[in-house]
Amino acid sequence: MDRHMSYLQKHPSITRSRVNNFIGGGQWSDVNVQTALYDLRVSGEPHIRLEVWSAPGQERPTFGHAVRQKFRPAKVGQMFGPSWTTHWFRVHVQIPAQFAGKPVQFLFDSNSEAMVWSPSGEPIMGLTGGGGGERHVDYALTPCAAADEAPRLFFVEVACNGLFGNGNFTQRPQDRDIYYRLSSVELAAPNPAGWALLHDLEVVVEMAGRLPQESPRSWQALAAANGAVNAFERSDPATVEAARGITQEFLSVPGNPAGHQVYAIGNCHIDTAWLWPFAETRRKTARSWSTQLTLMESYPEYRFTASQAQQFEWLLHDYPSLFARIQDKAKAGQFIPIGGTWVEMDCNIPSGESLARQFLLGQRFFKKHFGQTCDVFWLPDTFGYSSQLPQIVRLAGARYFFTQKLSWNNINRFPHTTFRWIGLDGSHILTHMAPSETYGAQCRPGELIDSLGRHKDLAYTNESLFLFGNGDGGGGPLRPMLERLRRMANTDGLPRVKQAHPREFYRHVEDNSKQLVSWKGELYFELHRGTYTSQSNNKLWNRRAEFLLRDAEMLATVAAMGHGGRGGFVYPADELARLWKLVCLNQFHDVVPGSSITMVYRDSAEMYADIFESATAIRDRALSSIYGPPAPHGAGLSVLNTTGWVRSDIVAIPPAEYSRLETGSDLVQVRASDGAILVPAINVPGFCAQPIDARIRAAPLEVGAVSVVASADGSHVLENRFVRVAVNAKGQIESYYDKDARRELVPKGAAANVFELYDDVPVFWDAWDIEIYATEKYRQLDGAEVSVADRGPLVASLSVRVPISDGSVLTQTISLSGISPRLDFDCDVDWHENRKCLKVSFTWDIHSDVATYETQYGALQRPTHRNTSWDMAKFEVCAHKFADLSEFGYGVALLNDCKYGHATLGNTMSLSLLRAPKAPDEHCDMGRHQFRYAIYPHAGTFSESNVVQEAYQFNVPLVQLSAHDVTGAVAGASRPFFSVTGARNVVLDTVKLAEDDGASYIVRMYEAYGGHARAILTSRLPAADVCKVNILEEPMDGARSNEDMGIRWLDHSRSLEVQFKPFEVISLRFSA
Repeated sequence: MDRHMSYLQKHPSITRSRVNNFIGGGQWSDVNVQTALYDLRVSGEPHIRLEVWSAPGQERPTFGHAVRQKFRPAKVGQMFGPSWTTHWFRVHVQIPAQFAGKPVQFLFDSNSEAMVWSPSGEPIMGLTGGGGGERHVDYALTPCAAADEAPRLFFVEVACNGLFGNGNFTQRPQDRDIYYRLSSVELAAPNPAGWALLHDLEVVVEMAGRLPQESPRSWQALAAANGAVNAFERSDPATVEAARGITQEFLSVPGNPAGHQVYAIGNCHIDTAWLWPFAETRRKTARSWSTQLTLMESYPEYRFTASQAQQFEWLLHDYPSLFARIQDKAKAGQFIPIGGTWVEMDCNIPSGESLARQFLLGQRFFKKHFGQTCDVFWLPDTFGYSSQLPQIVRLAGARYFFTQKLSWNNINRFPHTTFRWIGLDGSHILTHMAPSETYGAQCRPGELIDSLGRHKDLAYTNESLFLFGNGDGGGGPLRPMLERLRRMANTDGLPRVKQAHPREFYRHVEDNSKQLVSWKGELYFELHRGTYTSQSNNKLWNRRAEFLLRDAEMLATVAAMGHGGRGGFVYPADELARLWKLVCLNQFHDVVPGSSITMVYRDSAEMYADIFESATAIRDRALSSIYGPPAPHGAGLSVLNTTGWVRSDIVAIPPAEYSRLETGSDLVQVRASDGAILVPAINVPGFCAQPIDARIRAAPLEVGAVSVVASADGSHVLENRFVRVAVNAKGQIESYYDKDARRELVPKGAAANVFELYDDVPVFWDAWDIEIYATEKYRQLDGAEVSVADRGPLVASLSVRVPISDGSVLTQTISLSGISPRLDFDCDVDWHENRKCLKVSFTWDIHSDVATYETQYGALQRPTHRNTSWDMAKFEVCAHKFADLSEFGYGVALLNDCKYGHATLGNTMSLSLLRAPKAPDEHCDMGRHQFRYAIYPHAGTFSESNVVQEAYQFNVPLVQLSAHDVTGAVAGASRPFFSVTGARNVVLDTVKLAEDDGASYIVRMYEAYGGHARAILTSRLPAADVCKVNILEEPMDGARSNEDMGIRWLDHSRSLEVQFKPFEVISLRFSA
């Protein structure tokens, strides 16, 4: 018997431990393969001399500014900080003679992020200090040193933050100051053979551990790894090659040509803001992408992709030479712009038009700077996917979709990997979710094994995408990943791997797959449901910005196209584009969802203030151009209706403006809360302005009496000609009686407008998650004070004070007007809680298995029961301006002006109002909040109602025009700019000037209720020709006539008949 024979088959776990120890660090690093990685290492003077200049405060100075400053001596071991500061190092290097003939690296570990710069100011490479898989501290100085190397000078820009921001984001205070140690600065000569052996063994050892334990290939891998350990002797460099001979023999066995094919693509998913501010992302992008350009020189097969046009634009502005290098690599096919959107946006909160602008801005940028648009919609890390995305993606010129986020579901496993996703309108896109279930793979055998083992659609397609590289905080792929990928490209036991453009993968699936399965409707994410509610004010500003820009664009278009325009109004295309970029930027999937640090929301608040100021100025200039400037002492007041239908409202006029009115009517009221003058604006046509004065005199025909009556038990009754509402002494609605329908809406013993305070402590993701168990623990909040605020004749209202805790209180005004059955709730909350969630609930005498929720460009139904785990998982869902619960003949809608978290269980609807998470922003939602919601009862089902229009009106107030002459000062200006008739289910949502064409304008409409329609669109603007276009404003199908696409001019008119399919979005380009 051979007493030196290996008995690893008898003790495989021991051998696995042995070979793992051989490649790892730790206590064995002085005797294992780590000893073969470097031939030489030196540090300190005279080899390296360091100088540093520290920028003041949190400034991030340019290279040109930094190098002109006075530098001071620096040394290893010094601490630099505090957090978010910048320190520029001037580095003098003299490579010693003993390095002659060897490659030389500069190793710099600041335990933070850094960037190497050339003496001429060229960004060269990013560095990431510290430990872990993200560590990258080596910068190659030369592939082969000479004996008499000249001195070298370069710079290192050190950012005092880690790849993931300012330390552990769950620790408080989160804005604490952290200092970073410059722990090592060295010159090193790496041993290529030693590194090659390490990379061989990283693959072989993991194959031994991850392949089926009884498979021959697993035993072969373990034997090869064990043999390499036996062959290696650290004191004899020649044994490295002997050990490699063993590993290479194992790796050279080719894989099954009919086996699974993996398409690998490098990426460094960079969150545009998250645990770091926007300003740091600008530097992260440069650090990460410059590193990838360097790797491409050594690995010609390497393919890298990057999304988010905003990051490219920042790079173009901040690092133009680096941007030019990226353009060159894009032409060569190695650097691949992808995605087609401005940022990787949230897909729950943004409006339909916001999603359209993400693509319009993104695709135009990529077309301008890289010569083509993107056909792959790339969104690996967003918290759910709207059912209208397939249609929007197709209208934006893309046809494929990639994500992986649904692998995070915490209740159900999503059943598909490669499938056709069918949207709300029937549009479909080829969709793939990486079965490796990550966008940050490290190129290890186990990840490839998972790409096969977790693939759920192998019956139809035998390929998958594989995204690798450090992400979230950037960094991207590293050299060891590419080395491992080379070794795994074609070796028995693993799927075959090739680096390729994602488009190649999708086209191969299209050409070779067999009857792919389909998924209809939203891709609901069973996690991060708290993102519908966190950072309440940010969501409010987002909603307001969307509607303000809608009005500003529409009115600017009317003014610029000459419909009553005065003074040569010039459409501010560049400024509107800038504002839309800001809106889209703040819709990034960690900003508007509420999951970023405090610094991000300070920046975001400033951006929204900029948007409101500029967009309001544009709107007001356009109004002055259309109607003439307000007269300083003019009489009269008008209102402009920017929705597309006739509407009536009660308008609140500042007291200073009231003197302009000569009403001759008793239908005027002073509001108790602020002294505003309330007047009726009755039957204001859509897209048209109308004087208030004359209509007030006619208003008694339209405005009924409204009253409020108090009872001795503290309850109150609000009543008008439509409804009678009983509010108890707690501020809750005990009765809501519809007079016309003769129907009581609140079941006996139940109530509506019930405030509930829930414990809100998730498993881990604080700002992100509301867990299902949160519904189990709550207490009901009762109003302590209810009093009459207004008694009519236009509005009757109650003031309700609801103590929440010792530190928080809610004050609410409940209002009923004389013109509508709608009941409004205006809330003012002083909120200071810890891990609590405030909800309001409404129980109705309505029976339905589904509730209807507004989504982008439409509405969808979700179950009101929890029959299955899939139903149960939707215990909190996203909706926009309304949720509706209807049965045959009747329904109730819950409207809101900025809330997105909804739930309907049985006959109880609830709305999430505020949360109080403490990470990553410990100040999240602390302070004052003002928001509104409303109850709108209606006859008929949702599809038979006008809920969509009512929700618009709740969010889009009439625009007040002081002393403008809207009747005769400008010819035609008193008529509607546009009208849509013949189809009440069609909404005209957007009017804007066409991109790059001041003589054309775009009108975008959608079918809102889920039915076919023939709408008659009339435009008062010049319209000699019309063309159906996509979101990019390109003709939909040049080979088809307008009539073939459902568009035709009506004879002898300025009107156009447009045919719609259910939930279809149609964009028309009118040319003068």
